[in-house]
Amino acid sequence: MASLQRLVLTRRNLLAGAAASGALLGRGTWAPSWAATGSSGDPWRLADAIVDHLAWLGDTPERRRRELRQFYLTSFGAAQCQLVEVPLIYTSSTTSGSGLAPAPGSPDNYAAFAAAIAACHRAGGGRVIVPAGDWYCAGPITLLSNVNFHLRSGAQIWFSPNPADYAKYGPYDFGPNGKLVRSRWQGNDCYNFSPMVYAYGQHNIALTGEDQTSILNGQAGTPYDGTNAWWTWKGTVGTAGYVSGEPSEGTPNPLNLPLGQLDSSLSAAEINLIEYGDPAGGTGNAYTADSAYLPALSEAQIPVSQRVFGIGHQLPPTMIEFFGCTGVLLQGYQVINTPFWQHHPIACRDVVIRGVYANSLGPNNDGFDPEACNYVLVEGVTFNTGDDCIAIKSGKNNDTEFGPAQNHVIRNCTMNSGHGGITLGSELAADIQNIFAENLAMQNQNYATNPLNIAIRIKTNLNRGGLTQNFHVRNVSLPNGINTTPSFYKPLPGSPIPANTVSTNQGGIITFDCDYSPGSDNVRVRPPVVKDITIINVNAAAPPGETASCYQAIIIQGPVAEDYDGLTLPPPTVVPVQNVTIADCYFGTPANAAQPYYLYNIQGLTLDNVTIGGTVYNSKLSA
Repeated sequence: MASLQRLVLTRRNLLAGAAASGALLGRGTWAPSWAATGSSGDPWRLADAIVDHLAWLGDTPERRRRELRQFYLTSFGAAQCQLVEVPLIYTSSTTSGSGLAPAPGSPDNYAAFAAAIAACHRAGGGRVIVPAGDWYCAGPITLLSNVNFHLRSGAQIWFSPNPADYAKYGPYDFGPNGKLVRSRWQGNDCYNFSPMVYAYGQHNIALTGEDQTSILNGQAGTPYDGTNAWWTWKGTVGTAGYVSGEPSEGTPNPLNLPLGQLDSSLSAAEINLIEYGDPAGGTGNAYTADSAYLPALSEAQIPVSQRVFGIGHQLPPTMIEFFGCTGVLLQGYQVINTPFWQHHPIACRDVVIRGVYANSLGPNNDGFDPEACNYVLVEGVTFNTGDDCIAIKSGKNNDTEFGPAQNHVIRNCTMNSGHGGITLGSELAADIQNIFAENLAMQNQNYATNPLNIAIRIKTNLNRGGLTQNFHVRNVSLPNGINTTPSFYKPLPGSPIPANTVSTNQGGIITFDCDYSPGSDNVRVRPPVVKDITIINVNAAAPPGETASCYQAIIIQGPVAEDYDGLTLPPPTVVPVQNVTIADCYFGTPANAAQPYYLYNIQGLTLDNVTIGGTVYNSKLSA
């Protein structure tokens, strides 16, 4: 009986309304009294306070004094590499050709990078300088406190494309799986390959460059064995040459044991629900695919010490990841060809990313994914991505120990391509609150070949759950609209929403999808709560020669109560999306002119001076 408690809704899942708001803001985090309400006072005062709080990560006298201590990599034995042309490099998920890579036998600068960082740290901090030129590194760059790792103009670091090189230096030796690091993969805790730039538990660290010719190149589209690359591991036929049945994150992995062998206290009903999505059981071993098995371990509350991946598994690491750090500055460089998410701070406090070019078009190549972080500023960043430009996260399944993502400001950024311009979720089980975004140019420059799918997006469902509140957006331009081709939501059996009726996956300028990809999650017991949102002055136009700016202007699909499949009855109360205001917006002309917006399970949507297809809406709607 006790084991069944694992799948019973937690107190957070049952909270709704003002009581939830007050409790979550009380987690040891300062916020003005008016910030919790979302409906009184000026919420943008909190945005100003967040920016002021992060001023210490700017160009301060203390930083300038510290960085008079400079450590040149060449003083530690670093040597440049020669580049040669190779016949096959993937430049995106589906495009390839010949390209450059370090010549075979190039000097490996891993040891020189590590020695320079250690010397700088021992001296009390300073700047480690990578001079102009091409530098090969067969392993991760691991930062230490008070170190600014700085790339001069024209410096390019070519990281080895071989996964084994990121299982050689981690602090945790797992034998055949390699020497790994503590990480998170799509919101779940694990031990895995090291990211290419990594830090754990450090203070006042920086990764900086002088301009967009200061490049970190993950070589994730360069085959490491003549055929497979990091991007091949996505496991989608046609992506980086993947062939059906070959090892990938989505292919059953015989190394992943049935859950009952890991915890004998689990009941048969629990195991069946987690493995098959049905307490009565099922067949097959799809749940052993690495990308499904890790969240299953979280649902079963298997300790993180037993969630060991690395060699023998196909979970690609993020490119740049800082875990549990305070004071993180990312500034002034370009990142390309990343294995997975491009930037991923986890459980960090005080993070600034400024003037970076996040430019990678591979699978799941999100630009910036702050997870369970507090006080974050994203400023002047340009995104050209293979997935979401910005995706704010806080954990998935039962991995919520680091608390909410909160107190973020995003401003003066450019989004060229991506799935979502600014996205909250989908891994948001520990909640997201106090997010401010303003002055965003969502250019959608590649609308003909790689269009921006959605401008402003929330993604969650009855698995990911979470409370999303106090999300405020203003001043967004979409001169070339967004993707005008629908990609329809796939409801579960018994859903009140018919298939092929709502395009939640792309085509909505504003999309709140509270039943995001429900078939991907076997356990659906945590209803999400989404409330207190304002979106002001969003302006969209069709691209040259086209008439449509989007498929639909607004898509709000609230939680679908019928998806609940837990072991306890009655099912929990599922509340609608609440208190959303959209004002002073011009959305152009939707391709779906017969239904310019779609609403399901929402209370209190206020449209104030909103123009869609030539009609001005001043309405308060519920559905």
